[in-house]
Amino acid sequence: MRVLILSDIHANLAALEAVLDDAQELGFEETWCLGDIVGYGPDPNECIDRLRQLPGKLLAVAGNHDWAALGRLSIEDFNPEARRAVEWTREKLTPRHRVWLEELADQPIELGRYTITHGSPRYPIWEYILTPSIAQSNFEHFSTPYCLVGHTHVPIIYRLAEDQGSDRRCRALLPVQDRFIELKGAHRLILNPGSVGQPRDSDPRASYAILDTDQDLWLYRRLPYPIELTQAKMREAGLPERLIARLSYGW
Repeated sequence: MRVLILSDIHANLAALEAVLDDAQELGFEETWCLGDIVGYGPDPNECIDRLRQLPGKLLAVAGNHDWAALGRLSIEDFNPEARRAVEWTREKLTPRHRVWLEELADQPIELGRYTITHGSPRYPIWEYILTPSIAQSNFEHFSTPYCLVGHTHVPIIYRLAEDQGSDRRCRALLPVQDRFIELKGAHRLILNPGSVGQPRDSDPRASYAILDTDQDLWLYRRLPYPIELTQAKMREAGLPERLIARLSYGW
């Protein structure tokens, strides 16, 4: 089965539409969404609707911005621009879209050989896996061979060798784009598909992945989208200029 892997859409409908157009050409039967569907961007309700219209089963977990928009997470630790975006999103969400977000899983979900979560299996909503040392600490918090995470907005793979006689340090592997990567091996992996709506690896193109669960194959994809369309909507909504500008630079 081919699965569409999305994360950190952040209410960016133009980016989501570009990703879906691309993914439909490749083909997929299910969609797994790793959280932060809303927040920052101008189209929270529209992005939720678009996800719910996708063919096949949709499985999604909650992210910190999804929780913040529901008032389930304090925004005191958010930077001022992010707080303003959360407050705007709270006002923008309709009751039915709020109900849908409230039903998202707030704990990791096991799906055969895969675990999906937002931040980390240890702290699903908030922890950032930004380094091999943080990744290594998290391997003991899931039992499947592979764990899919989002939250950092950076596509990456963390590998921990299973052979007790080898170097047991976790290593970070840079993604290879546009060809399937074989996941099987004497190791366990944490994989991040990057962000659909707000990449932060100095590449403004939308990022996502396709997973073949029958053969354990992983495909990274990057593609441009009409950033100026999202930026115009954000300005019209009165969202912070820094959040608007960062989309052009991927930071």
